[in-house]
Amino acid sequence: MKLAFIIDPIEYLDPGHDTSVAIMEASQLLGHEVWMTSITDLSAIAGKAWAKLTKIELVPVELKDNHWEAVSQWYQRQETVFTCLENFDFVWMRKDPPVTIAYLYATYLLDLIDPQKTQVINSTRGLRHANEKLYTIHFAQVMPATIVSQDKATIREFVNQKGAAVMKPLGGKAGEGILFLSPEDRNLNSMIEISTKWGQEPVMIQDYLPAAKEGDKRIIVLNGEPIGAVNRIPTGSEFRGNMAVGGRVAKTEISDQELEICATLAPKLREDGLYFVGLDVIGGYLTEVNVTSPTGIREIDRLNNVSLGQQVIKWLENFACAKALS
Repeated sequence: MKLAFIIDPIEYLDPGHDTSVAIMEASQLLGHEVWMTSITDLSAIAGKAWAKLTKIELVPVELKDNHWEAVSQWYQRQETVFTCLENFDFVWMRKDPPVTIAYLYATYLLDLIDPQKTQVINSTRGLRHANEKLYTIHFAQVMPATIVSQDKATIREFVNQKGAAVMKPLGGKAGEGILFLSPEDRNLNSMIEISTKWGQEPVMIQDYLPAAKEGDKRIIVLNGEPIGAVNRIPTGSEFRGNMAVGGRVAKTEISDQELEICATLAPKLREDGLYFVGLDVIGGYLTEVNVTSPTGIREIDRLNNVSLGQQVIKWLENFACAKALS
């Protein structure tokens, strides 16, 4: 198979952490071609999506002393071509958030790909539909108490009722801009004003879950089925468990309650073409659905001696075979 990955500049990726690199490695190890491009290298020509792509060869990371170790030159660029994306079996849209206007324009270009020839993962329609915060409100039955508002009085009333809450910007990533709210905080009004841009943009406010101290679990879901999980635990005085803000990772299991959450989401995820996602769960409650470039594979592989990347690629192989036979 030929796989194209739309990613951020590869030189800025961490091969020992980045899930895109893990999937590219797995593709190469299983005998498939790996090509990379970026949203700035996409074009529309004669009603088709084209891109400037570079074929790459990766030197896989190695597990040493319980951490992934990469050589200094862990990737090599090979040939570069300008070609129609329908010449590939799969196109992975793995550009990191935030979802900007340029990102949205890129999804419109990818809409030009004939799904009978090439599958885009995740689907462009799903990416546009599934804001990683707002998408969760489709599943209120498995979420903590949540509101979305830009009205200061409404937000204050919610915080007063709950006693403590967490406020999240709808376009944030990696824990950026998430604030802990308390009715007694004399900065509460100011925090609401700044986060909502003085009432011009809505934010998400969720009941604070004390279980967050025990960890924020990332569950990797492939075609609606959970395939692995890692727990991210806050450190020091930080209340966020995100790895990007220093949360430590720990081995974990997927509980029966979390399996029920996955089963609740599975039909909608499949309907929206969201084949590879990361669910965030705290204390048995769904808090976010990550669809743009969910991470966690490297940590799960290291802690559990597995290869989720290869599991993903083998699923793609079966997907391609099934499509060829249909």
